[in-house]
Amino acid sequence: MISGAAYVVKALQAEKVEFLFNYPGAATIDIMDELYKQDQVKVILPRHEQALAHAADGYARSTGKVGVCMVTSGPGATNLVTGIATAYSDSVPMVCITGQVDLSLMGNDAFQEVDTVGIVRNVCKYAITVRDRKDLGRILKEAFYIARTGRPGPVVVDIPKNIQKAMGTEVYPTEVNIRGYKPNTTVHIGQVKKACSIISKAKRPLFLLGGGISISGANDLMTQLVDKTGIPVVTTLMGKGAISSRHPLYLGNVGIHGGYAPNVALTDCDVMISIGTRFNDRITGKLSTFAQNCKIVHIDVDAASISKNIKVDIPIVADAKLAIEALLEYMEPHDLGEWPTQLQQLKVDHPITQADEDGLTPEAIIQYINDHYERPIVTTDVGQNQLWTTQFLEIEGNHQLLTSGGLGTMGYGFPAAIGAKFGNPHTPVFAICGDGGVQMNIQEFATAMHYHLPVTLVVINNGYLGNVRQWQQLFYDKRYACTNLLMDESAIVTRDLIDKGEFEYVPDFVKLAEAYGAQGVRVTKAEELRAAFAKADTFKKGPTLIECIIPTEVNVLPMVPAGKSLSDMLLKDKK
Repeated sequence: MISGAAYVVKALQAEKVEFLFNYPGAATIDIMDELYKQDQVKVILPRHEQALAHAADGYARSTGKVGVCMVTSGPGATNLVTGIATAYSDSVPMVCITGQVDLSLMGNDAFQEVDTVGIVRNVCKYAITVRDRKDLGRILKEAFYIARTGRPGPVVVDIPKNIQKAMGTEVYPTEVNIRGYKPNTTVHIGQVKKACSIISKAKRPLFLLGGGISISGANDLMTQLVDKTGIPVVTTLMGKGAISSRHPLYLGNVGIHGGYAPNVALTDCDVMISIGTRFNDRITGKLSTFAQNCKIVHIDVDAASISKNIKVDIPIVADAKLAIEALLEYMEPHDLGEWPTQLQQLKVDHPITQADEDGLTPEAIIQYINDHYERPIVTTDVGQNQLWTTQFLEIEGNHQLLTSGGLGTMGYGFPAAIGAKFGNPHTPVFAICGDGGVQMNIQEFATAMHYHLPVTLVVINNGYLGNVRQWQQLFYDKRYACTNLLMDESAIVTRDLIDKGEFEYVPDFVKLAEAYGAQGVRVTKAEELRAAFAKADTFKKGPTLIECIIPTEVNVLPMVPAGKSLSDMLLKDKK
């Protein structure tokens, strides 16, 4: 017989959990005490519960394993919500353990009591409060199983104090049998053959690939399918990396910040084979004009995602890897004429580039990473920094680009990089963030220093909340309401201001990094990048912050205005 707290630790060990991202409190102190007595599960102490969830998320995305975190009741649990919702939106497998007050106190407004399950129910895959010690093992075993199977996602297990103290069996279940939850592990060959029949008649077929490819680990198989069929490829923001971004048939990202060639391909194709994407509004633009003249084959592990936003012709509910294996067996190459060549020429004629911008640009920063590091892991925050990264970063396979695509969570990038570094200690890890988003979890410098994690944090600083400011510039007559983060509320950052060294910003990021014992360097010219990254490469005691100063009014282009069709792209800056 062992206590519930000791049993939780035994369960983590049985599930082969490497790292538990944890912030302690009264409602989890018994579990913490049991964790202290062992060394099989490494307990990581970040500085904020939201960052803790993002770290578990980054670990999960970069390794393909289940990320695990634990917080106390009340504010500990509520601080976790954004991280849970972020993981849910992007199908990230996580198990989140929350402490809870005694069952006898629940509903009585006890100290640090909240209805955790009620709060997170709509932003996670499954949530449950353990109400009987004898159910603890089954619930924990099911939590890990649910998190990693089907469409992966976060599971929340709320454990009251009295359950942690209660004595019970130490036997951990070896099998799971959940009535009503039977993830599909097959592919309907009849539907696959129908899809192949339609594709064989297509003159302008196109693969649209989403994050489901990398989640299922089907990147190599997908590359084989593209090579066999010769069909061009476009990706969603989350799908970048489904095949190598250097592949000759890869056109780029689609959607409201997609490239010209990918969006034209999406508009002009006659058969679209969509794998592992939900057709959200950032991909489709104006729904009524999306894919009007093509037949759609939609493959997704989640039946609820098929025909939810876009009505499709051939639905195939299956894991991406299984479906691609079947397509490889039944699809045959056929003559596509000039279609692939025409699209590649469009890509050449309408490149995504900042070559016409003077001085240091986001493209130059990201291109330096492309040129000097082999298969690094890159995380981003949300906003212009994210979009520039997805435009310019070269990716060779899965687990390389970690970004909050579905929820769009500022503050995600740096703690996700920390989690990724724990899971991949010998791989270069970069966090590319904006000056606004990075401040939402900047306190994690202390975590990175404490655990001696040599993560490189690149802060692209334009003095503004750039993505909102871009919309204000283009559609609100430059009324920059609540987006200026500079000392001077009326200032904008210009090349002239940068060259004169008159850039004033709070905080001084370089000094802030140094205050944590880390190192920081400011870059204002492209020729300074080499020395800055070299400095980061040689510092192994902790993180390095590289602050890159760019003008305020450098925009992310192309873009599709809200409510417009993909054919209504803005290709040039509206100064």
